[in-house]
Amino acid sequence: MRLIFATNNPHKLEEFRVAIGSKIEIISLAAAGIQIEIPEPFETLRENAQVKARTIHKISGENCFSEDTGLQVDALNGKPGVHSARYAGEPISYANNTKKILRAMAQATNRSARFMTVICLILDGREYFFEGRCEGKILYTECGEAGFGYDPVFQPEGAQRSFAEMSPEEKNRYSHRRKAADLLINFLKNQTDSFAHAQN
Repeated sequence: MRLIFATNNPHKLEEFRVAIGSKIEIISLAAAGIQIEIPEPFETLRENAQVKARTIHKISGENCFSEDTGLQVDALNGKPGVHSARYAGEPISYANNTKKILRAMAQATNRSARFMTVICLILDGREYFFEGRCEGKILYTECGEAGFGYDPVFQPEGAQRSFAEMSPEEKNRYSHRRKAADLLINFLKNQTDSFAHAQN
């Protein structure tokens, strides 16, 4: 099975490939010959994921999926949320976003936060949604150099290190994307198993 992943972000592409494995071919927009940036105009992760998947499906006619991820910080009333990627403005800068979070949280005693991922899959013209969540907290300083985005300042619940201090395999034990991807994988496996059974 081949799926177009509606992203131009190489970090997200690699995380999903690691999570999903080799049974399903995941290709980027560039590999599919699609050279566009898709707006994310909505105030919910679900709607943004949906519009990206619909856009790529309309262009390609192929099975595809998209995701939208946001960091929700309780002390900031759920911000940056859907605006996580552009929290510090344009152009997108992971470093600036992280610094802005630390400034905004400088006096906060409640450090609780969570990453949320919503996947929208379009398979044979039908839409399906899968959600993953990772509870944790915002650290007081940046820790680690791996990962991307807010990984240096986010420590998942049950861990003693930030995402940026973890290997990809360790991060996947907690990852919101991995949890959403697992639901996607199980769904696709059931679909392919059902198809194979129907052919026999």
